[in-house]
Amino acid sequence: MSARRVVRGECFSLHYRQVADGRARLGLIVPKRLARAASVRNAIKRQGREAFRLMAVGIPPCDLVLRLARPVGDVRAGDDTQRKMWRAEIETLLRRLPSGSQ
Repeated sequence: MSARRVVRGECFSLHYRQVADGRARLGLIVPKRLARAASVRNAIKRQGREAFRLMAVGIPPCDLVLRLARPVGDVRAGDDTQRKMWRAEIETLLRRLPSGSQ
C-alpha cells in the first residue's frame, strides 16, 4: 500500500487509500490491549460504523481503516458522554479526508 495516508486524531487514526472506482469501504481495528472490555470495544466499533454510514455519501471512493490509537482507560460502554466524544472525533476524521484523487 504505497499510497496509504493517515489522518490522526486524539484517540483514533484513520488510514486511507484512494481507489479508482467503487465506493468507500471501512475496516475497524480496536485492540484488546487498548480497550480491555469487549463491551467498550464493541461500542467503539458501533460508533465508527454509524458515523461512516451516515457520512458515506460525502466520502470519496477509498479504503478506510479506523484504528484506536490510545488506551481508553476505565470507561464503561454505557457512558453517553464518552460515546459522543468518540463519535465526534470519528466524524471529524472522516470530514478531514481529502476529496478527489491524489
